Amino acid sequence: MAIDPSMEPMLEVFIYETTTLLEQLDEILLSSEKSKNFSEDAINEIFRIMHTIKGSAAMMDLTGISTLAHAVEDVFFIIREQPARALENSEALFDLVFEGVDFLKEEMESVQGTGEADRDPQDLIRQLHAMAAAMKGEAPQAAPPKAAPAGTGSGLPTDGGIHKVQVFFEDGCQMENIRAFMLLSQLQDLCEELTSIPAHPESDSSLCAEIVKNGLTILFKPAAPLAEIYGVIERSINIKSYQVLEDQTPGAPASAHPASGTAAAPGGQPAAQQAAQPKSVGRQQNLISVNQVKLDQLMDLVGELVTTESMVVSSPDLRGLPLDGFHKSARELRKLTDELQDVVMSMRMVPLSGVFQKMNRIVRDMCKKLDKQAELVTIGGDTEVDKTINEAIADPFMHMVRNAVDHAIEEPEERLRLGKPPAGTVTMEAKNVGGEIVITIADDGRGLDTEALLEKARSAGLLTKPEAQYTDKEIYSLILLPGFSTNREVTEFSGRGVGMDVVRKNIEKVGGSISIDSEKGRGTVFTIKIPLTLAIVDGMMLAVGGAAFALPITSIRQSFKLADPGDVIRDTDGTEMMMLRGECLPLIRLHRIFDCDTQVTDLTQGILIQVDSGSRGACLFADELLGEQQVVVKPFPSFLGKYSLKQMGLSGCSILGDGSISLILDAANLLTLH
Repeated sequence: MAIDPSMEPMLEVFIYETTTLLEQLDEILLSSEKSKNFSEDAINEIFRIMHTIKGSAAMMDLTGISTLAHAVEDVFFIIREQPARALENSEALFDLVFEGVDFLKEEMESVQGTGEADRDPQDLIRQLHAMAAAMKGEAPQAAPPKAAPAGTGSGLPTDGGIHKVQVFFEDGCQMENIRAFMLLSQLQDLCEELTSIPAHPESDSSLCAEIVKNGLTILFKPAAPLAEIYGVIERSINIKSYQVLEDQTPGAPASAHPASGTAAAPGGQPAAQQAAQPKSVGRQQNLISVNQVKLDQLMDLVGELVTTESMVVSSPDLRGLPLDGFHKSARELRKLTDELQDVVMSMRMVPLSGVFQKMNRIVRDMCKKLDKQAELVTIGGDTEVDKTINEAIADPFMHMVRNAVDHAIEEPEERLRLGKPPAGTVTMEAKNVGGEIVITIADDGRGLDTEALLEKARSAGLLTKPEAQYTDKEIYSLILLPGFSTNREVTEFSGRGVGMDVVRKNIEKVGGSISIDSEKGRGTVFTIKIPLTLAIVDGMMLAVGGAAFALPITSIRQSFKLADPGDVIRDTDGTEMMMLRGECLPLIRLHRIFDCDTQVTDLTQGILIQVDSGSRGACLFADELLGEQQVVVKPFPSFLGKYSLKQMGLSGCSILGDGSISLILDAANLLTLH
């Protein structure tokens, strides 16, 4: 079904909120399945999520999504009333609910891509109804009864103390059935029993005409003071009038009667309502959703502002002029620019917990299909990265986790023979290291076999040098090549030679790198290093010959002048080394790495910069320091992709204040060159 054009302005909000709710639902279901029980909080939260999705989908006129959410809600209403029922056939229950969640996710992807949700959920709905009937010990029925908003009980309240209210909505407000549903949702917590005529208004948009003609009749048994209940009705938007019906016997003819203590007003509106319009009472909204395109535009503008500020402050026209006041204002401008950048960056930062959580579902589904046992352990999910990077690494993570469960984790019987626990463990850990995020994905499986990898690479013609010259790390990295697969058969999950090459490409696309360590029989560790952000970094400008390089300050430990050339030693390979505080560090001459023509080759004349990247360090040699400067990171043009600039120790480029280009150094990859 296509989205009503009048609802398109709300589409993005609907997609975002529903997708977020489905992710939360996945997390709750996985946790409940692991504990083999539904806690009271879990049941209530699932019920709330499905209730919200049902109402939102109905408002968007997505009947299939709304009806399926209603069916899942019905099942959990029964579980809420009789928790023991959930344990009787828990495996089938979890499988069916997960299937329903997957259906809803696929429909949301379809809505996001094409604006339509056209799959038929009736088969799933029938299964859910059958499950509900079985849990109640009944024969399957069309829809199990429940006591929820919008007339969701099996019938009208029949005991004493029943109140009846007839509500009319404003002329031309449209979607009267959804407005009726939203009103009933507001009243739910204030009533012991609640139903309406017509029942289930959200389920059928054709009920709008009936509600316009006859109004919405609400029958309820109050659990709160009547004044509070009527106050909710009065404050609800799009309510034209309402009247309390005198006869409290359900099913009896309704006779109009004004609300207690008021005189009847023209048009059926209580006089008290006309005399004083109720004030809008609502919770202050502290959160808003912002389109990502706008955030990207804002980030681009901040980048341009930083570049323009640098151009103004360092303009050659200002040299030699007495500009004390100007420099004071420039420092204040820099402070404000930094604060603005920090605020914008904080708006774009999102925790990795969302990506980590999605991996739980992948591990669960693969274990069921492969008949394996594995547990995903996540550490550091609160680590934040730029939203662009967060989205880019979701797919690589999926491939790596699937690879670990499919290839690395052994079958339970094999693990027991090897003295391992029957359930394998996949560990995902994230942490901040300087200006990078380091993520490790480790398993305790069979590890990588170097001989098998070489044999496969040899048969596929992927070797580029004699086998004896390959180090273990280089052999492990062969699995990242396109077309490389150790599976002899093509399965649902692997064997086609795609996946790990996609991992490397996507990680490198956001300026990251990946390395592999393994021990046969003990497991494998993938280490991913990605920048904290791709936007703006604080850099130290270095002069090397006639070129300017920017080195992220987060990578620098210290800079110093060499007093005694004798402090430099050489190893057996002729590599220059330095001893600093008991640590032996390699010395990297930048002019040799980048082939820069410079007159400064004497170590005592230039400047040395000690850099760190994780557990590794080195000393860089440059001509001089030019000063600290914020640089806007720009990616290299696509036509330079064939030169592997990342592996050469470069992460990007930037435009300086004078219009020249500066290359941005990547300390992590620079250290791998020596």
